[in-house]
Amino acid sequence: MKKLFMLFSLPLCLLLGVPAQAAKQLEPLWQTADLPTPESVLYVADKKSPYLFVSLIDGQGDVVDSKGGIAKLTTEGEVIDKEWITGLNAPKGMALYKNHLYVADITELVIIDIEEEKVIEKIPVADSVFLNDVTVNSSGIVYVSDTRTNKVHRYQNGKVELYLDNVTSANGLKALGSNLVVGAGQELLLVDAKKNRLVIAKGFESGIDGIEMIERGEFIVSCWVGLVYYVHGDGRLELLIDSREEKINTADIGYDPTNKHLFVPNFFKDTVTAYQLK
Repeated sequence: MKKLFMLFSLPLCLLLGVPAQAAKQLEPLWQTADLPTPESVLYVADKKSPYLFVSLIDGQGDVVDSKGGIAKLTTEGEVIDKEWITGLNAPKGMALYKNHLYVADITELVIIDIEEEKVIEKIPVADSVFLNDVTVNSSGIVYVSDTRTNKVHRYQNGKVELYLDNVTSANGLKALGSNLVVGAGQELLLVDAKKNRLVIAKGFESGIDGIEMIERGEFIVSCWVGLVYYVHGDGRLELLIDSREEKINTADIGYDPTNKHLFVPNFFKDTVTAYQLK
């Protein structure tokens, strides 16, 4: 592992054997309205018919009010069930493992059985304040960030424990094998199994929100204020969306790798917009 970490000092494109890519573009496809404060979109690659989950805060992002929920949409933006799950508070990031959907909900990690379409457990996360994003690795280990305490927690074997601390404004998460990609304020970090940290990219104009891996070593990253970037393998940032002037938020994104479709929740606009990545 020491040798692996030494390799982390190389540009990520060289480490992963990926050449730098040409300019990218996002072409609008569709937009779905009347979704109360959408914070996160999760693409579900169902074998029969892929679909989207959208977390709906429907109120303030840090208030326990039971107004939040999860909507279900087709990948073409049609609403299947706007109230697929109700009774949450301010649900944000989501991750799916087998039949369980994991949702960050202020100070709880909520587990939903997607076949039974119901909440089966709400797990309090000790000392948490503002749980934000969730990711799960191939072994079923769940990670959840707490932005206001600068921490990342881990859930496995029925228990929650502190995994990382002193992670500036910890938000976006993406599990990659035994590694974890973390949006830490205006830096994108790679954390290995030994908890060594490497800065993949920096220079984002605002705090990172959503993270999706597009190719090996390449990512699309959103910042809530209205920024979406393509992160190339050499750490270079390419700005794809800047909707700050229009006050259109770009919160926790989802991605369909088969069709290269990006799904962006627009938060205060109560919309989700889909784009074709080119």
